[in-house]
Amino acid sequence: MMVRSGNPAVRLGTLTSAVLLLLLGAGGTGWAQSVPQSLGVQEQGPQAAPPPAPAENPGLINEMGKLFDKLPSILPPIKSPSETMNDLSRLATPSTMVSGRAACPVSSNGAPDCKLAANQLCQSKGYKEGKSLNTDSAEKCSAKVLIPGRQRKPDDCRTDTVVTSALCQN
Repeated sequence: MMVRSGNPAVRLGTLTSAVLLLLLGAGGTGWAQSVPQSLGVQEQGPQAAPPPAPAENPGLINEMGKLFDKLPSILPPIKSPSETMNDLSRLATPSTMVSGRAACPVSSNGAPDCKLAANQLCQSKGYKEGKSLNTDSAEKCSAKVLIPGRQRKPDDCRTDTVVTSALCQN
């Protein structure tokens, strides 16, 4: 059975009907035949046992159902409005942006540590601490690099980073 429709819904419907036909045909069961009605007393036949409960199906739908059952334990608890307002008020502490220049010292891994420079810039303006908003980097080289014909060495130049603006808090 070849389906060449570009519509995915048509393909899915055709595939579903083909699967149903295979299941009905391969199961060896036929259509139920009607029992002729007798006008007299009906005989009691043996009671058919109820079909066994289907075993757990490890399919995609079943797994998604399990995920939705576990979802409330994964998500964080919902906060009350007063807790939410407290969190927002802590985030909205008064702060001021300051400008200036403070050199970022080089940390142990070789990267500039601009948190210390932002704190230093804010403390020079009378604030307690700060976060860097803007930085500037420049390469500083010794005069040796200007000598014609001299090979440049790794320690001839270094990159200096400075904090030029910071957000300061009391």
